[in-house]
Amino acid sequence: MQLKHASVLIIDDDTDVLTAVRLLLKPRAKEVVTEKNPENIPSLLAVKKFDLILLDMNFKSSINTGNEGLFWLRKVKQMHPAAAVIMITAYGGIDLAVKSLKEGASDFVVKPWQNEKLLQTIDEALEQQAKAPGKKKTPQKDENVTAIIGESEAMAEIFYKIKKIAPTDANILILGENGTGKDLIAEAIHKQSLRKDKPFIKVDVGALTETLFESELFGHKKGAFTDAREDRTGRFEAASGGTLFLDEIGNISLQQQAKLLTVLQNRKIQRLGSNDAVPVDIRLICATNVPLQELASDSRFRKDLIYRINTVEIMVPPLRRRGEDVILLANHFIKVYCDKYLKPQSELDGRAADKLMQYHFPGNVRELQYTIERAVIMAEGNKLTAADLIFSPIESVNTNIQSEDDTNLENLEKNTIMKVIEKHQGNISRAAKELGITRTALYRRLSKYDI
Repeated sequence: MQLKHASVLIIDDDTDVLTAVRLLLKPRAKEVVTEKNPENIPSLLAVKKFDLILLDMNFKSSINTGNEGLFWLRKVKQMHPAAAVIMITAYGGIDLAVKSLKEGASDFVVKPWQNEKLLQTIDEALEQQAKAPGKKKTPQKDENVTAIIGESEAMAEIFYKIKKIAPTDANILILGENGTGKDLIAEAIHKQSLRKDKPFIKVDVGALTETLFESELFGHKKGAFTDAREDRTGRFEAASGGTLFLDEIGNISLQQQAKLLTVLQNRKIQRLGSNDAVPVDIRLICATNVPLQELASDSRFRKDLIYRINTVEIMVPPLRRRGEDVILLANHFIKVYCDKYLKPQSELDGRAADKLMQYHFPGNVRELQYTIERAVIMAEGNKLTAADLIFSPIESVNTNIQSEDDTNLENLEKNTIMKVIEKHQGNISRAAKELGITRTALYRRLSKYDI
């Protein structure tokens, strides 16, 4: 659809913005309607369909969600899913604007914008809308983001192990840093196993509280505890005949370990509130970011459980040890996100590729994925430049780590402290205990190294 045939609704509580956009679009569009109060959106959409909606991300309204734009975007998409929606945001709200694309927005513009850029964005949004008359094309699911890609020697060894162990029922322990793709390895093992047509059930056991652990894994009967209003099937029963993947196994308590060990030994579960033993037939895969040596040497994990879950172990290498796989993965993610966000296919220029190869990726493949997603969204042309690649500030705590072979004593101490704090997810008491120092001494070192 062309702008001259489009009905446009502009929603912003800034009168200057409404005036500027109305003056820009009125000579070019079929109809332009402005609205200061977002709470009038439902009544406006109830009486008229708009082809294009420009929606501010932030309002001083009674909704008070902290991201009103997303709230109203969902309302718009519920009422008029075919409408093209362009979000208006300040520079500091770009992360929320990116999130809005996943919620169904066509694009976003950043204040202050150039009129030519705004008109180009509008034309592209309407063009996308025209490709699917009556039905706005929504972002695709990241179905092929989950592919395991790699040609490095380290990954060749992983693929060989998967091929050998998948057809067996051996219990597998997958080790590796956060973001290396341990869950993808687990799913690949299941898909190549004799159980591939049966359920693959994943549980992040490290996130389960003591009270939820038994109910989530083993199920419960109605009335077993205060909120047990109906019978519930646990994950073990749900996975029976297939594969049960227990992620973050290294973070469960000794009490939880004892209950898990009993079930694995007996291959039977008991729902909370029931005395009946239910046999379960599962293939068990576990994963953790805690090194096996730490699990075995630390009194916080039972060795008999380690032996039970670790018939075969797979060590997933960090991205920094996978060489040219970085570029292979980057090109894969570029294709995925160009398709998802309806952008023309792009490619890395030489400096961008060099920048990726020189970065140490503390967040591993997950960080690379988000870096490329953002770059695809923000890039202006069909080349991704070094300037388009902005690495996650979430991982910035690790950017001063120079190398694993750094022998400077201060760097060694700083790196050790950061690793232990990350291992204990910011729990200073546990970190200090493992480091063999007091909390006060640890705080002094945090201040010294500006951690």
